[in-house]
Amino acid sequence: MSITAARYLYLTRHGEASADESELTDTGRRQAALLGERLRGVPLAAIHHGPLARADQTARLVGEQLDGVPVHRSAAAGDYIPYLPAREELPPETADAMLGFLDQFPAQERADGPRLAAEAFAEFTGPVPGDEPRHELVVTHNFLVGWLVRAALDAPKWRWMGINHANAALTVLRYAPGRPPAVLLFNDTGHLPAELRWTGFPQELHV
Repeated sequence: MSITAARYLYLTRHGEASADESELTDTGRRQAALLGERLRGVPLAAIHHGPLARADQTARLVGEQLDGVPVHRSAAAGDYIPYLPAREELPPETADAMLGFLDQFPAQERADGPRLAAEAFAEFTGPVPGDEPRHELVVTHNFLVGWLVRAALDAPKWRWMGINHANAALTVLRYAPGRPPAVLLFNDTGHLPAELRWTGFPQELHV
């Protein structure tokens, strides 16, 4: 039997982006740098990020606060629809609104998303080979964080919807051999001052 060790997966949503999403705002850059400072004590083996500019820039700003942690681009860490639910899966009272929301996205993005989500699950989750725990950071987008948290909790597939993540907040999942996945931390903004919290989060969900 092969030996495996725990994987600690650190997830964050990119920092606040400009209106056209082509770059981070000054707030987004500050958020990323502060997240990097928070992670200085973590033995990260790698930083993975999606291909869009706002994730790339966030990952590199985080990496600047760390010593020699390699930064890798991954299509699986991108921004996409991870799962398209059928109407019968959804709560009847919200099905129209949820399906209408998904219909806003381009058909190609909706078609490619489930494949990319499967690649993300294979690449980033589960115990790792060997006897040493591995710590990795994935800089991604709201939908993939929701998808991986949903999977860790073994919730219905449609429940990635409604799991919201603030910019540069931190979520940590643990995949230990012989145990179900554990959500150790979710949407933690403790490293951000009050004025940098809640960006990218619906106003009605601010607490």
